[in-house]
Amino acid sequence: MSTGVVRHTEDDLGPEPEDRPDLILVVDDDQDIAGFVEFNLKMHGYEVIRARDGQDALEVMENRRPDLAVVDWMMPRMDGVELTRKLRAEPLSSALPVIMLTAKSMTVDKVVGLTAGVDDYLVKPFDTAELIARVDSTLRRNKEFREVSPLTGLPGNARVRREIADRMKAGGEYSVGYIDVDRFKSVNDVYGFDRGDEFITALARCLHKAVTVVGPPSIFLGHIGGDDFVFICTPDQVLPLTKRTVTDFEQAADQLYDPSDAERGYIEVPDRRGNKNRAALVTLSIGVAQATVDGRRFTDPRVVIAVASEMKKVAKSQPGSYVAIDRRRGAAEAEE
Repeated sequence: MSTGVVRHTEDDLGPEPEDRPDLILVVDDDQDIAGFVEFNLKMHGYEVIRARDGQDALEVMENRRPDLAVVDWMMPRMDGVELTRKLRAEPLSSALPVIMLTAKSMTVDKVVGLTAGVDDYLVKPFDTAELIARVDSTLRRNKEFREVSPLTGLPGNARVRREIADRMKAGGEYSVGYIDVDRFKSVNDVYGFDRGDEFITALARCLHKAVTVVGPPSIFLGHIGGDDFVFICTPDQVLPLTKRTVTDFEQAADQLYDPSDAERGYIEVPDRRGNKNRAALVTLSIGVAQATVDGRRFTDPRVVIAVASEMKKVAKSQPGSYVAIDRRRGAAEAEE
C-alpha cells in the first residue's frame, strides 16, 4: 500500500438545495381532529396533506407520495386497517410508515392493526407532545432502516452526512475516508453480480476486522452504494486502519478469483466485439479529508465528502492500492 499527501485548492461546490420537510398524510373523517393534527405538525416543520377516509387517501396518494401517514381507525367507506392493508400490498407504498389513531386500547385490537402493518399507535385523547414524539421517532426508525445496506448492514448516505455533522459540532479532529474498489466492474463483467457481491461483503468484513484491531476511539463505517465505502475516525487512526484493510482485502480478493486468474494476476474481459482485454486484479483507492487543530476546518458535510472524493480520484491515478490524504492548512496555504 502506498500513501500520498496532495495539496490543492478547494473546488467551488456551489449551494445545494436543502432537504424538503417530511410530508405527512393525515386521514380522518373527524375534521376537528384532522385539523388539530395538521396544525401541530405544521407548527413543528412538517408539510401536511389531508384525506377524509381510506378511499380518499388512496386517491390523494396518486399525486403525492407522503413520508408517513397518520390514520384514524374508524372511518366510512374504508377504515384505517383496510387502508393499511392496501398500502402494504402496493410496491410503491409498502414501506410507508403508518401511525394509527384509535380510541381502542384493547390488546386484541392492537394485534389486528399490527398484523395489518401498522407501525405505531396513538390512543385518543392524546396531547401534542405525544403526537410529535411518535411521528419523529417513527420517521427516524423508518429512515434508518431504509439507509442500511441490505448487503453489508452498514449505514448509507444520509447517516454518513449526519455522522460528519456530529463530528463538526463536537469540534475535535477527525478524518473522513472514501474507499473505492479499483476495476470492480471487470469482476462483475467476468464473474457476474453474485461474485461481485462477495467482493463487496469481503471488503466490509475486512473493514470491521480492521476497526477491531485499531481499537478506540469509535470508528464509523458506512456503505454508500456499490463498491464505495466511507470511514470516519481520528487522523491518527487513518494509516493503521487503511493498512490493515488493504492487506486483508487483497488477500481475501485473491481467494475470490478463479485460481487460474489469481495465479496469472489478471482476468480477461471480453469487449463488444469479442476481443479479450486484460484487467489487473482489484486494489483499493482511498481518499481522505482531514479536519485538524493546526489544519483546515469544515462547516458543511458535503464539502468534506467532496474533498475525500477528490482525493480518491488522486489515489486512482496511482498504481496499486493507494491512500491519498489531503493535509491542507486552510485557505492561505491552499493559495501558495
